[in-house]
Amino acid sequence: MKIAIITDQHFGARKNSKLFHDYFLKFYNNIFFPTLEKEGITTVIDMGDTFDIRKSIDFGALTWAKDNYFDRLESMGITLHSIVGNHTAYYKNTNDVNAVDLLLREYDNVKTYSEVSSIEIGGCNILLVPWINKENEDKSFGLINKSRASICMGHLELNGFRATPGHMMEHGMEWSIFKKFDKTYSGHYHCRSNQENIYYLGNPYEMFWNDVNDENRGFHIFDTETLEHTPVNNPYRLHKIIYYNDQDYQLFDARELENKIVKVVVRNKSDGKKFEKFIDKLYSANVAELKVVENFGLQEAEEFEAFESEDTLSILNRYVQESEVNLDKSRIQKMIQETYQEACELV
Repeated sequence: MKIAIITDQHFGARKNSKLFHDYFLKFYNNIFFPTLEKEGITTVIDMGDTFDIRKSIDFGALTWAKDNYFDRLESMGITLHSIVGNHTAYYKNTNDVNAVDLLLREYDNVKTYSEVSSIEIGGCNILLVPWINKENEDKSFGLINKSRASICMGHLELNGFRATPGHMMEHGMEWSIFKKFDKTYSGHYHCRSNQENIYYLGNPYEMFWNDVNDENRGFHIFDTETLEHTPVNNPYRLHKIIYYNDQDYQLFDARELENKIVKVVVRNKSDGKKFEKFIDKLYSANVAELKVVENFGLQEAEEFEAFESEDTLSILNRYVQESEVNLDKSRIQKMIQETYQEACELV
C-alpha cells in the first residue's frame, strides 16, 4: 500500500499572504492532488506544522486551507493523520491546546494526534510522535522505548541535522533512541537530509530567501511493504536572484518573473540610466516584490565578508561562527534562527 507523507505546510504563512497561498496552490493543484489520484493513494500522513502561526488563526487562511486542502481530501475519500508540531501547539511547553484538534473537528476523515500514538496502515505499524516538550517528554520517551513499530514518523528536533541552509542543529535531542526503528521520518526542519535510518523530508515549497535554489522540496510516497520512500518534487519557485553585470536590458527575458519575489544583486553598474531601464523592465513583468542589493559591506566588522549568494540567515550564522567570542555559538545561532523566522511571520 502506498501512502503520502507531507510536512510543514504552514497554511497562513506571511500573515495569510495571497502571494504565498497562490504559490502554494500551484503545488497542490498541479502536483499533490493529481499524484494522489494517479497513484490511488487513500491515506496521507501530515508530520506537523500544518498551520503557520501557533498563537492565532486568520479566518481567511483557515477558509483557504479548508477550501483548497481539507475539503478536497474529504471529497476524494482520503484519510488524513495529522500530528501536532511546534507551530500548531499554542503553548511552547504542552500540546494540550493545538490548532489541528480545534480547527479540524468537523472532518470525519481527519485524525489528529497530540500524544505519541501507534497506527497500522497496510500491515505496517507506524509510531506517530508529535512535538516533544517539557510536559510530555518523559511520557513520550517511555512510549518510544516500548514501541514495537517498524516505522516512526514525527515532528522532531534532533541534533546533527541541517535545520536551515548554513545552520546545523546542535541543541536538539540525541537521536540514538530512534535507531531502533527501520526508518524514522521527521518534519520540523525544512531541508531534506538523512543520517543512517533517520530522514528529514523537508517542506513542500519555498518560504524564505534561504530556500532559494533548493529544488528538493515537495512530498513523499511511502510504500508500506518495501518501507521505501520516493520524493515527488515541487517544480515551482517563488524567489529569484538576478546578478546584474551591465547586461543589455533589451535582451533580458523577464517573462518568467511574474508574481515572483526578486532580488537584484549588482555586481557592475557603469551606466545608471541603463540600470534604471533594466529595473523598469522587471517592474513591467509584474514582479511581486523587488529588492536591489548594491553593498554587502559590514562596517561593524571590516574583516567579515558577506557573499552575494548568501541569504540573511546564512550571513548571520556564519558571522556568529567566525566571531572570536567565548560563548555558546550554536545556542546563539538557534536564537537568531527563531527570531528571524518570527520576524518573517510579521512581514
